[in-house]
Amino acid sequence: MAKDLENEARKRAVQRIREAKAGLTSEMKAWSERIQNGDRVALAKGISLIESHRKEDRAPSEALLSSLNVASGKSLKYGFTGVPGVGKSTWIEAAGMALIEKGHRVAVLAVDPSSRRTGGSMLGDKTRMAALSQHPLAYVRPSPTGDTLGGVARATAESVLLCEAAGFDRILIETVGVGQSETEVRRMSDVFVLLMLPGGGDGVQGIKRGILEWADVVLMNKADGPRERIELAKSSLTAYQSALSLLPPPLDGAPPLFGTSSALDEAGVTEWIDRMETRLSDAAESGQLASRRRRQHQDMLHAMLHTEVLLRTQSQPGFSEAWSRLQKEVEHAQTPPFDAIRRLLDGLN
Repeated sequence: MAKDLENEARKRAVQRIREAKAGLTSEMKAWSERIQNGDRVALAKGISLIESHRKEDRAPSEALLSSLNVASGKSLKYGFTGVPGVGKSTWIEAAGMALIEKGHRVAVLAVDPSSRRTGGSMLGDKTRMAALSQHPLAYVRPSPTGDTLGGVARATAESVLLCEAAGFDRILIETVGVGQSETEVRRMSDVFVLLMLPGGGDGVQGIKRGILEWADVVLMNKADGPRERIELAKSSLTAYQSALSLLPPPLDGAPPLFGTSSALDEAGVTEWIDRMETRLSDAAESGQLASRRRRQHQDMLHAMLHTEVLLRTQSQPGFSEAWSRLQKEVEHAQTPPFDAIRRLLDGLN
């Protein structure tokens, strides 16, 4: 009798789980349809959902992504990086307006740095891109980096999928700044643009930052104003070109384009966008674009594996207690960090 009751309870529990999953799937399908119909509110809420760090939001976010009836790769993706103050937001706004003039729908995913102490972020890119953010054919989404390295938010790749589903065929990704980990954005963009400041250091220092070798386009920005400033921009660009000649050719794609630029010169920005669009068209015809994206898919697979392993490890019973204990041991130099991690993983298996 007791066994029959136990089996019946188990059946009811399984049924409730199935009904919950069915309801979740139905809700996400309706949500994804709204996104694919161009509903900006649904798009914004969808991005907020996949950016969430709450455990209870993980299943809905995965269901939403799975329900999207769109293949990745419909849009062309531009990645932009450069030191703070180089003029990324101004340049991206001019580029976005130029692409709209050519008949494209433009989404901007602008990643702002987060405070490691408070977790807060200014998210001021909508203010800096006032004209573009108000245009009916554009969508500007600022996102905090949180604790993610790489100059892009943890869910930027998934946000790209949502923007593609919403019908944006040009997606511009702005990173936090320049550093070794900034090359992460190159792994999700079709053309990677590096904006630099005149007189910002010699070419060898640029190589040390580990960014020049990944750039598809290197622009010495703010080449405007007094003649001395324009000449400084040209000489700085020459130094970087000489330094890049010491590096091996890129794994995929043509050698990088070099030039000076001013975000305040709309005609000049439009000319650079034309050159990039031409290069993307040539890459699509030659197969280089497909090759690059295959490499990106492999990189994404590895990144997702690391993320999934971490999430599953953290969800193991007893993880929180063991983690807190080991943190205290390491803090008081009682245990080397590598030994603490090994003991933690051994204890969870």
